[in-house]
Amino acid sequence: MTTAKDLFITAMDPKAERSVGQGDLSLALAGAELIDLIGTGAVGVDGDRIVVGDPAEPDDRLMAEAAAALSRQEPHERIEDWLWRRGRDLSAAYQAALEADGELSPKRGRRFSFGTERVEMVDTPAGSRAAARWQEGEPVLVALASAVGIDDGRADDEAGLGDEVTVVVAGVHDAVMELEAVRQRRSIENAAFANVWRGP
Repeated sequence: MTTAKDLFITAMDPKAERSVGQGDLSLALAGAELIDLIGTGAVGVDGDRIVVGDPAEPDDRLMAEAAAALSRQEPHERIEDWLWRRGRDLSAAYQAALEADGELSPKRGRRFSFGTERVEMVDTPAGSRAAARWQEGEPVLVALASAVGIDDGRADDEAGLGDEVTVVVAGVHDAVMELEAVRQRRSIENAAFANVWRGP
């Protein structure tokens, strides 16, 4: 399993106090992929830019797609740009992959809705590993979960992440905040438009 899949599973925990938006989760999943690629030495970080290292050939299909999507041209791609580019509809891609792997199944009932289809986690070793990583407070998973609003009272210890990972996590936080600002702006614009039609 990868950090991104563990994050997706963590976000689907029915005990979570709030649901995670697909847009927020997609940005965090792109950050998780980048962090795993840093861990393999496939990429490094120089300031706010991604420096591609040795070609990566991950066993995981989605991680292989992420590695193939890296920009190898200079000037190197900014982390923020990667999050938005790679993150587009990424939560749906992870949902489909987990369903194909038998980690998710259709759910009857009221919880948990991702998109138009209700799904739930299946009791599998991969799900147990993700849960164990979360319970142990693994710093990278906790930091990414915190960025999308998953917080069970534990503090994320960014001091233990390392410089490159800390920069990526900060980028995820910034991107999620930017997405929320866009949502609020659209909400205000829609409300103003509705008021125009209603008249004084």
